Amino acid sequence: MSAAEEAPEPQSHPQSPKLRPFPKSESTEPPFEPTSWGGALAFMAFCAAVLWAVQIANAVDDHRLDRFGLRPREVDGLWGVLTTTFLHNSAWQLISSTGPFVLIGWVILLSGMRTWLTVTGFVIVIGGIATWLIAPNGLILGCSGLIFGWMGYLLARAYFTRRILWIVSAVAVAFFFSGLFAGLLPSINSKSSWQAHVCSFAAGIVAGWLLHPRGARAEKRTSLS
Repeated sequence: MSAAEEAPEPQSHPQSPKLRPFPKSESTEPPFEPTSWGGALAFMAFCAAVLWAVQIANAVDDHRLDRFGLRPREVDGLWGVLTTTFLHNSAWQLISSTGPFVLIGWVILLSGMRTWLTVTGFVIVIGGIATWLIAPNGLILGCSGLIFGWMGYLLARAYFTRRILWIVSAVAVAFFFSGLFAGLLPSINSKSSWQAHVCSFAAGIVAGWLLHPRGARAEKRTSLS
Protein backbone atom coordinates (compact mmCIF):
# COMPACT_ATOMS: atom_id res chain seq x y z
CA MET A 1 0.00 0.00 0.00
CA SER A 2 1.45 3.34 -1.06
CA ALA A 3 1.55 6.30 1.13
CA ALA A 4 -0.88 8.06 -1.17
CA GLU A 5 -3.42 5.37 -0.70
CA GLU A 6 -5.76 5.94 2.16
CA ALA A 7 -6.68 3.12 4.42
CA PRO A 8 -10.29 2.14 4.05
CA GLU A 9 -12.47 3.51 6.76
CA PRO A 10 -13.81 0.86 9.10
CA GLN A 11 -17.42 0.08 8.43
CA SER A 12 -19.67 1.22 11.20
CA HIS A 13 -21.91 -1.49 12.49
CA PRO A 14 -25.38 -0.48 13.62
CA GLN A 15 -25.71 -0.45 17.35
CA SER A 16 -27.75 -3.25 18.77
CA PRO A 17 -30.97 -2.00 20.28
CA LYS A 18 -30.95 -1.62 24.04
CA LEU A 19 -33.25 -3.87 25.94
CA ARG A 20 -35.79 -1.90 27.90
CA PRO A 21 -37.23 -3.38 31.04
CA PHE A 22 -40.89 -4.17 30.99
CA PRO A 23 -42.88 -1.46 32.69
CA LYS A 24 -44.00 -2.39 36.14
CA SER A 25 -47.65 -3.14 36.30
CA GLU A 26 -49.30 -0.64 38.55
CA SER A 27 -51.99 -2.03 40.77
CA THR A 28 -55.29 -0.30 40.27
CA GLU A 29 -56.67 -1.55 43.57
CA PRO A 30 -56.35 0.95 46.43
CA PRO A 31 -54.47 -0.31 49.51
CA PHE A 32 -56.52 -1.55 52.44
CA GLU A 33 -57.04 1.26 54.92
CA PRO A 34 -58.26 -0.04 58.30
CA THR A 35 -59.22 3.43 59.51
CA SER A 36 -61.54 4.23 56.62
CA TRP A 37 -65.26 3.67 57.12
CA GLY A 38 -65.33 0.44 55.15
CA GLY A 39 -61.88 -0.70 56.25
CA ALA A 40 -62.66 -0.19 59.93
CA LEU A 41 -65.91 -2.12 59.58
CA ALA A 42 -64.11 -4.96 57.79
CA PHE A 43 -61.43 -5.05 60.49
CA MET A 44 -63.99 -5.20 63.30
CA ALA A 45 -65.90 -7.91 61.44
CA PHE A 46 -62.64 -9.88 61.26
CA CYS A 47 -62.13 -9.43 65.03
CA ALA A 48 -65.67 -10.67 65.64
CA ALA A 49 -64.95 -13.65 63.40
CA VAL A 50 -61.95 -14.48 65.61
CA LEU A 51 -64.21 -14.45 68.68
CA TRP A 52 -66.64 -16.77 66.94
CA ALA A 53 -63.84 -19.10 65.84
CA VAL A 54 -62.65 -19.38 69.44
CA GLN A 55 -66.21 -19.93 70.64
CA ILE A 56 -66.82 -22.74 68.13
CA ALA A 57 -63.51 -24.41 68.95
CA ASN A 58 -64.29 -24.12 72.66
CA ALA A 59 -67.77 -25.60 72.22
CA VAL A 60 -66.40 -28.52 70.21
CA ASP A 61 -63.82 -29.12 72.96
CA ASP A 62 -66.55 -29.20 75.63
CA HIS A 63 -65.61 -25.69 76.85
CA ARG A 64 -62.25 -26.80 78.17
CA LEU A 65 -60.81 -23.40 77.24
CA ASP A 66 -62.92 -21.87 79.99
CA ARG A 67 -60.10 -22.72 82.37
CA PHE A 68 -58.28 -19.71 80.92
CA GLY A 69 -61.04 -17.37 82.09
CA LEU A 70 -60.66 -14.72 84.77
CA ARG A 71 -60.90 -16.00 88.35
CA PRO A 72 -60.73 -13.16 90.89
CA ARG A 73 -57.95 -13.33 93.48
CA GLU A 74 -56.69 -16.69 92.21
CA VAL A 75 -53.15 -16.75 90.92
CA ASP A 76 -54.04 -19.22 88.18
CA GLY A 77 -56.95 -17.01 87.18
CA LEU A 78 -54.77 -13.95 86.69
CA TRP A 79 -53.99 -15.05 83.13
CA GLY A 80 -57.65 -14.46 82.43
CA VAL A 81 -56.96 -10.73 82.40
CA LEU A 82 -55.61 -11.21 78.89
CA THR A 83 -57.72 -14.13 77.68
CA THR A 84 -61.21 -13.75 79.11
CA THR A 85 -62.23 -11.33 76.36
CA PHE A 86 -61.97 -14.16 73.83
CA LEU A 87 -64.01 -16.68 75.83
CA HIS A 88 -67.78 -16.84 76.35
CA ASN A 89 -70.15 -18.97 78.36
CA SER A 90 -72.38 -19.72 75.40
CA ALA A 91 -73.15 -18.75 71.85
CA TRP A 92 -76.08 -16.65 73.09
CA GLN A 93 -73.73 -14.54 75.18
CA LEU A 94 -71.55 -13.89 72.15
CA ILE A 95 -74.56 -13.19 69.93
CA SER A 96 -75.70 -10.43 72.28
CA SER A 97 -72.21 -8.92 72.32
CA THR A 98 -71.30 -9.15 68.64
CA GLY A 99 -73.27 -6.10 67.47
CA PRO A 100 -71.98 -3.68 70.15
CA PHE A 101 -68.47 -5.12 69.79
CA VAL A 102 -68.33 -4.44 66.06
CA LEU A 103 -70.06 -1.05 66.00
CA ILE A 104 -68.51 0.57 69.08
CA GLY A 105 -65.07 -0.72 68.17
CA TRP A 106 -65.64 0.63 64.66
CA VAL A 107 -66.32 4.14 66.01
CA ILE A 108 -63.04 4.14 67.93
CA LEU A 109 -61.07 2.66 65.04
CA LEU A 110 -62.10 5.57 62.82
CA SER A 111 -59.80 7.72 65.00
CA GLY A 112 -56.79 5.58 64.11
CA MET A 113 -55.35 2.14 64.69
CA ARG A 114 -52.95 3.45 67.33
CA THR A 115 -55.83 4.90 69.36
CA TRP A 116 -57.82 1.69 69.03
CA LEU A 117 -54.90 -0.48 70.15
CA THR A 118 -54.03 1.84 73.05
CA VAL A 119 -57.56 2.04 74.41
CA THR A 120 -58.21 -1.67 73.90
CA GLY A 121 -54.99 -2.70 75.61
CA PHE A 122 -55.52 -0.27 78.48
CA VAL A 123 -59.08 -1.46 79.11
CA ILE A 124 -58.17 -5.15 78.93
CA VAL A 125 -55.18 -4.87 81.27
CA ILE A 126 -56.23 -2.20 83.78
CA GLY A 127 -59.92 -3.11 83.78
CA GLY A 128 -59.06 -6.79 84.03
CA ILE A 129 -56.69 -6.33 86.97
CA ALA A 130 -59.26 -4.20 88.81
CA THR A 131 -61.88 -6.89 88.20
CA TRP A 132 -59.51 -9.56 89.45
CA LEU A 133 -59.06 -7.57 92.65
CA ILE A 134 -62.66 -6.69 93.56
CA ALA A 135 -65.03 -9.12 91.83
CA PRO A 136 -66.49 -12.00 93.83
CA ASN A 137 -65.21 -15.53 93.44
CA GLY A 138 -66.23 -17.31 90.28
CA LEU A 139 -65.44 -17.52 86.58
CA ILE A 140 -65.73 -14.37 84.43
CA LEU A 141 -65.92 -14.74 80.66
CA GLY A 142 -66.85 -12.51 77.74
CA CYS A 143 -65.98 -9.39 75.79
CA SER A 144 -68.66 -7.25 77.46
CA GLY A 145 -66.04 -5.70 79.73
CA LEU A 146 -64.12 -4.45 76.71
CA ILE A 147 -67.34 -3.05 75.23
CA PHE A 148 -68.05 -1.08 78.42
CA GLY A 149 -64.47 0.15 78.42
CA TRP A 150 -64.86 1.43 74.87
CA MET A 151 -68.06 3.21 75.85
CA GLY A 152 -66.34 4.84 78.82
CA TYR A 153 -63.55 6.05 76.55
CA LEU A 154 -65.94 7.56 73.99
CA LEU A 155 -67.84 9.47 76.67
CA ALA A 156 -64.61 10.66 78.31
CA ARG A 157 -63.16 11.73 74.96
CA ALA A 158 -66.23 13.77 74.15
CA TYR A 159 -66.13 15.45 77.57
CA PHE A 160 -62.42 16.28 77.61
CA THR A 161 -62.02 17.38 73.99
CA ARG A 162 -65.38 19.14 73.45
CA ARG A 163 -65.12 18.39 69.73
CA ILE A 164 -68.46 18.42 67.98
CA LEU A 165 -67.82 15.27 65.94
CA TRP A 166 -66.72 13.27 68.95
CA ILE A 167 -69.60 14.56 71.05
CA VAL A 168 -72.05 13.51 68.34
CA SER A 169 -70.47 10.06 68.05
CA ALA A 170 -70.55 9.56 71.83
CA VAL A 171 -74.20 10.64 72.05
CA ALA A 172 -75.11 8.32 69.17
CA VAL A 173 -73.39 5.36 70.81
CA ALA A 174 -75.02 6.13 74.18
CA PHE A 175 -78.43 6.40 72.47
CA PHE A 176 -78.28 3.24 70.36
CA PHE A 177 -76.77 1.15 73.15
CA SER A 178 -78.51 2.78 76.10
CA GLY A 179 -79.75 -0.60 77.28
CA LEU A 180 -76.19 -1.64 78.04
CA PHE A 181 -75.89 0.89 80.86
CA ALA A 182 -78.06 -1.36 83.00
CA GLY A 183 -75.05 -3.66 83.13
CA LEU A 184 -73.28 -1.11 85.31
CA LEU A 185 -75.85 -1.51 88.09
CA PRO A 186 -75.35 -4.05 90.88
CA SER A 187 -77.25 -7.24 90.20
CA ILE A 188 -77.51 -10.42 92.20
CA ASN A 189 -79.42 -12.74 89.90
CA SER A 190 -77.73 -11.75 86.66
CA LYS A 191 -75.12 -14.14 85.26
CA SER A 192 -72.98 -11.25 84.03
CA SER A 193 -70.37 -9.60 86.23
CA TRP A 194 -71.37 -6.01 86.84
CA GLN A 195 -68.07 -5.53 88.66
CA ALA A 196 -66.20 -6.30 85.42
CA HIS A 197 -68.41 -3.82 83.57
CA VAL A 198 -67.80 -1.05 86.11
CA CYS A 199 -64.04 -1.65 86.28
CA SER A 200 -63.67 -1.68 82.51
CA PHE A 201 -65.93 1.36 82.11
CA ALA A 202 -63.77 3.24 84.62
CA ALA A 203 -60.61 2.11 82.80
CA GLY A 204 -62.03 3.52 79.57
CA ILE A 205 -62.70 6.85 81.25
CA VAL A 206 -59.12 6.95 82.56
CA ALA A 207 -57.85 6.16 79.07
CA GLY A 208 -59.82 9.13 77.70
CA TRP A 209 -58.46 11.35 80.47
CA LEU A 210 -54.87 10.34 79.69
CA LEU A 211 -55.13 10.55 75.91
CA HIS A 212 -57.07 13.82 75.78
CA PRO A 213 -55.84 16.15 78.54
CA ARG A 214 -57.44 19.54 79.13
CA GLY A 215 -56.34 22.86 80.56
CA ALA A 216 -53.01 22.91 82.36
CA ARG A 217 -52.43 19.22 81.67
CA ALA A 218 -52.81 19.81 77.93
CA GLU A 219 -50.40 22.77 78.00
CA LYS A 220 -47.85 20.77 80.00
CA ARG A 221 -48.12 17.86 77.58
CA THR A 222 -47.65 20.18 74.60
CA SER A 223 -44.57 21.81 76.14
CA LEU A 224 -42.99 18.44 76.86
CA SER A 225 -43.58 17.11 73.36
